[in-house]
Amino acid sequence: MTDTLIDPEATAQMTMIQAINSALDVMMGRDPDVIVMGEDVGFFGGVFRATAGLQQKYGKNRVFDTPITECGIIGVAVGMGAYGLRPVPEIQFADYIYPALDQLVSEAARLRYRSAGEFIAPMTVRSPFGGGIFGGQTHSQSPEGIFTHVSGIKTVIPSTPYDAKGLLIAAIEDSDPTIFFEPKRIYNGPFDGHYDTPARSWAGHRDAQVPTGHYRIPLGKARTVRAGEALTILCYGTMVHVVEGVAAAMGVDAEIIDLRTLVPLDIDAIEASVRKTGRCLIVHEATRTSGFGAELLSLVQERCFYHLEAPIARVTGFDTPYPHSLEWAYFPGPVRIREAISKILKD
Repeated sequence: MTDTLIDPEATAQMTMIQAINSALDVMMGRDPDVIVMGEDVGFFGGVFRATAGLQQKYGKNRVFDTPITECGIIGVAVGMGAYGLRPVPEIQFADYIYPALDQLVSEAARLRYRSAGEFIAPMTVRSPFGGGIFGGQTHSQSPEGIFTHVSGIKTVIPSTPYDAKGLLIAAIEDSDPTIFFEPKRIYNGPFDGHYDTPARSWAGHRDAQVPTGHYRIPLGKARTVRAGEALTILCYGTMVHVVEGVAAAMGVDAEIIDLRTLVPLDIDAIEASVRKTGRCLIVHEATRTSGFGAELLSLVQERCFYHLEAPIARVTGFDTPYPHSLEWAYFPGPVRIREAISKILKD
C-alpha cells in the first residue's frame, strides 16, 4: 500500500503545527461530523496554536473550549463517537492524559467489541508529547507504551509536516479510537539532539512541502527515511531527526525506519530491513523498562534471529522520573546513539 493522494492540489511549505492545523481544517470542511474540542482550543487556538482560526471559521458548536477535566473531555468524545460524530479532542500535554485513562481503556477501546459492532468510537485524541523544551516532569513525558498495550486503540506518532497531515487525516477518517501524539520539540523544525543547537526551520526540508488539500497516509505503513546495508535503526517522532543526524555525521550506511504508527505496526518493513542488514538498533525517548522498544526487540528477535550478526540494542530514556534540570542528559542524544552504533558494528 502506498501513500494515497486524493483530490491533489497545490502544495505549500508548512511547519508541523501548520500541517496539523491544515489537516483539521480540511477534515472539518469535508465532514460536518468532525468536532474539535479541548482546553483553550477555541478562541485561543490551542497552547501551541494548532487549532488557530478554526473556531472563527467553523463556529463555537464545532470548535469549543472545555473545562479542565481530561476524563470529562474523553468521556464526552466517546459519547459523541457512539452517536455518530467524529470528535478530535485535544489533551493539552500528554502528561495530562492519565485522568482520562479509564474512559480511553474501559470505554473507547472496548466499545466496538463490547457492542458487537453496534457502536464505535471514531475519535482521534491529539496531544503534544516528549521533551526537549525544558517542560519538566508534567510537560515532557512519553506515555506511548501505555496505549500500545491496550487492545482496540491505535497509536500514531508523526515526524514530519507531510506525515503529520496525512496521518492525522487517516486517523480522523478511521472508525477506531486513535491516540495521535505530536512531538512538540519538532513542531517548528527538526533538530539534531544537541543541547546547544536550536531546532532548524522546516524551510527547505524535503517533507515540509505539504499538499494543501486532502490526502491520507495509511495507518500501519512505516517510512524508510534512508536506505542502508550496515544496520537497521528503528525510531519514531523526534528521534528520527536525531538518528538521521548521527548516521550522517558518522558516515554510517544505516537504514533508518520511521515507524510512523506503533499500532498498527508495519512488522513486514521491519523484518525485511533487519533480514537485509543483520543488525538492529532501537531508539526512543520513553523510559527503557516496558517501553515500546522492548516489544520491537522481541518481534525482531522472534522473526529475524537467524539473520542477526550482533545483539539488538536500545537507546532510550532512563528508568527515572523525568528530570527538569537534567533533561538533556535523559534525552537520547547523539553521544549515546553514536556509542550504540559503534558497538553494534564491532560485534
